Amino acid sequence: MPLTHHVSDLVLSARSQIEQTSVQKAFRMQEQGEARLIDIRDVGELKQNGTVTGSYHAPRSMLEFWVDPHSPYHKIVFSTDRKLILFCASGMLSALANKTLMDMGMKNVMDMEGGFTEWRMQQLPIDRPT
Repeated sequence: MPLTHHVSDLVLSARSQIEQTSVQKAFRMQEQGEARLIDIRDVGELKQNGTVTGSYHAPRSMLEFWVDPHSPYHKIVFSTDRKLILFCASGMLSALANKTLMDMGMKNVMDMEGGFTEWRMQQLPIDRPT
């Protein structure tokens, strides 16, 4: 059966409905304590490439469960009014994740444009795997 909606369509639609921010603004917001950066990439990507210094790792596969306070898997880091800025490698997966969290009722989520790739290109602080 042919697809009627492609992933690029889903990402484009999500981006039209979510709040996005630049990596520079995300960096400033984190430094000022206004936001927490959430890395939703797979653990293998973190081990291979590192992550944003000070970010919290929440694998995409568990995100909805970790966010929901009624879930047995809930993580307290998500029970905050502070902005949660999600990022992945390039910003596509995190756009979809942001849209899902908004659908769940979260109003304090943002997407980091360009993801970890853009963060590295701008030579912002990275924690390397040990």
